[in-house]
Parts: sequence; C-alpha cells; structure tokens
Amino acid sequence: MTTVALLTSVMAWGGNIVGGKVTCNGHGIAGVMVTDGYECVTTGSDGSYSMELDRDARFVYITTPSGYLPQVENTVARFYQPVEEGRAQYDFALRRNPVDDTRHVALVQADVQLTSLQDLATYKGLLQDVVDCAATYNGKADVFGIDLGDIVGDTPALFEPYINVAADMQMPVWRTIGNHDMTYGGRTFEYSYSTFESYFGPIYYSFNKGKAHYIVLDNNFYVNRDYQYIGYIDERTFRWIEKDLELVPAGNVVFVVMHIPGCLTKELKWNTLIQDETSNIAGLWKMLEGRNAHILTGHTHFNWNVCFGDSLMEHNTAAVCGIWWKAPVCMDGTPQGYGVYEVDGTDVKWYYKSMGYDADYQLRAYPVGASAEYPGDIIANVWNWDEMWRVEWTENGKVMGEMTRYEGYDPMASEICADKERVQYDWISPIKTPHMFRATPHDASAKIGVRVTDRFGNVYVQNIEK
Repeated sequence: MTTVALLTSVMAWGGNIVGGKVTCNGHGIAGVMVTDGYECVTTGSDGSYSMELDRDARFVYITTPSGYLPQVENTVARFYQPVEEGRAQYDFALRRNPVDDTRHVALVQADVQLTSLQDLATYKGLLQDVVDCAATYNGKADVFGIDLGDIVGDTPALFEPYINVAADMQMPVWRTIGNHDMTYGGRTFEYSYSTFESYFGPIYYSFNKGKAHYIVLDNNFYVNRDYQYIGYIDERTFRWIEKDLELVPAGNVVFVVMHIPGCLTKELKWNTLIQDETSNIAGLWKMLEGRNAHILTGHTHFNWNVCFGDSLMEHNTAAVCGIWWKAPVCMDGTPQGYGVYEVDGTDVKWYYKSMGYDADYQLRAYPVGASAEYPGDIIANVWNWDEMWRVEWTENGKVMGEMTRYEGYDPMASEICADKERVQYDWISPIKTPHMFRATPHDASAKIGVRVTDRFGNVYVQNIEK
C-alpha cells in the first residue's frame, strides 16, 4: 500500500495522521521541521514525514531551512497549506536560494496602518526607497522583508490591495499580525486572527537563514471589549516555541518577531497588564536564556532600543505611516523608515533607514531656541540610539564633550502635532522620548555641530544651521 493510500485509509477510519514530502527539484530534503502549530516533526532522509494532526489545526506548514526558498506570490511566502477535511497528504516544493544566505539582510518595517486608498498610494510611493536599499545588496546577500504588524488600520478590505502594492518590493516578506489587523466581534481570541490567516497563513511560525533562526508570533490577545486587547503570549504558542527551539543549534542567533513590544525598560514594571508591552514576556526571556537573541517589535509608533544584557536586545521600530500618514515623522520625531539588519553568520549589525534619506542620516540637530524645554541649548534627536552610542557636540570643529541625554519632545514633532488642521485627529500629540540630547554652547557665534558614533564605530556628523 502506498503512503497516500495508507494515510487515506487511516483518515477513513477516523484517524488524523497526515504526511507528505518536502522536496527541491524532485529530491527529498532531510531534517526540515513540519508542524501543524501543535506538534513538530522533521523529515527523514528522503524528505518524507508523517504526523498526528491536532483536531484544532488549521494549517500544515514548514520551517523553511537555510539555503532554500519557499514559493512566493506577491511577496507572500507560501510555506503553509490549509488543512482540508479528508486530505491526508501535504507536500512542499522548495527551491535553492541562488545566494548564500549565511549573509542576509532583513528590511524590517512596522505599522503601515493603511486606512484608505490614499494612504495606500502614498505607501506605494515610499516603496521605491525599499527597492533601492535592497538593490545595494544584489549578489552580496539574501534580502527579504519583515513586517511587524498593523498592516492596516482596522480596514481588512485593504489587505488585498496592500498585497498588490507590496509586490513592488519583489522579495519575500514575512509578516506578523498587529492589533489593528485583528477581526473584531468574535467571542474569543481565536476568532481575532481569522481574516489575517486567510491572507497570510499561520500567526506563528519560523524560518531559517544561514545561522539565524526567525520566530514569528502573535502577541495581541483580543479580549472582546470593543477592539480591546493586551500584550500576551498564549500557552499554545509557548509550547510550540519550546519544540521549535529544540531543533535550533545553540550557537545560532535567534530573532523573535512580534507586534507589541516585550518590554520597553531594562526591568519589568511591577503588576502590569497593558496594551503597549507583553504582560508575560518573562516566559519568552526564559526560553531565550543562553542564546544570542534579538526581539523585533513595532506598535508604539516610535523608535527605541533596549539592551537587556550582552545576549538579549529588543528593537522597537518606528512607524512607516509616520503620524498616521499626516507627516513624514513619528510623534517622537523619528522619520518614516525601517530597520536594516545585516547578518553575517551569527554577527548582527543594524541601522535605521529613513525613507528619502541616505543611510547616514541618523540624527536631527536643532539650534539654540528650537526647544521650549531647553531654549538655551542645542538639541539632537538620535532615534536609533542605544547605550553603546556616543553623542558629542563640537564648536569650530573641536569636540567639546558628550551631550546630556534627556527625555523630552522633538521640536519638529511638537510643531507638526500642534497643527490640528494638518494632523486632523484631536488625540494626536507629541510624545516624550529618551533619545533626545542637549548641550549649552560656549560661544554663540561659533560653528556648532553634533557628532554621533554608533555601537559599530560609524560616525555621523551634522552641522547646526543658526
């Protein structure tokens, strides 16, 4: 009896065993993880697998192995197949990656948050920046996109037009669900991701690139009070992550991709149950102990990096939509843009790419009088700052010392948000950010500038116009 006939026979008797093969050009690929979101198995030497399908499973899908690519349609990676009643075989055909993905680049965007066709047209215009950035790595690295959620703003009818526009990027884009991508009105959390899944597949999954492992998950827990949710990872997802990580070599770097931040401070706040952090993030941290890990998040519409230690860091990414498509900056003054993560083996470097600017645009400096908080100081907003950066100021080309970091408002964002005719929404206001810096000039007539050195030794200089 053939494998298909055997599996069909089992299904006919009321069993739930499924199987199939993972192949490339007709040849089986060994060691590929196959899952239904509950159980995880690996393919044998001939690429075949079998597994018991959970009764609640909605997909059979794979973790794309290093060196291979899934089928892609308009940037949507087809690494999954919906479960069909009575179907016993699920096969997956991969293709060889023409580029060695040991060196790869992830272009990471957050909060496109489309609410209208006008927003979509504006987004389409910005995508040329992404295409141009990707082109700089042609032949040198494998390039792909990651979307951190809130693709739409409570407008699921825009998913399909968004997919058509996103095709301009001409690369696979791995997506996670955001709170504004949820389907409201169902009685449980499980209903909230139904529409998203119909377009993009499973809400938690993983894939490999070289010596890096990417875990994508849903941490928007819908509580069915209007559109209310909390940041929370459910037990089903945690159990799946445990099984997934068992198959990842200890020395590989791990990226966790989710919408809502895990934690925006170095230590957990006490007794929190909030929408802007993941209440039970400590459970994920525990799983990542001993690994070199980066957590990639969006949701906040500002840019912020948190170093939890030598081997764990969270990167909270500013919004592509800026101030909800009303201005090209976010409420913390970070320009519209995306994160660029360059991975070579297990070495990871990153920078923030502002749309419409060169890669070395990493700060905005303001003259004396620009800030209402510190009118006697020069001001600098260094949006991708972390504690290993150095921010200094110069007079007539001479370094005068490090600037003082403070939590405050970006002058440009403050001015834009004060213009209610422009921003339209009364609830929009600037937000304080900890990546602001100030210094009091010694000589008001001197040529003054700001000199920033990032954690990788790159130096960025901006002179201040009076």
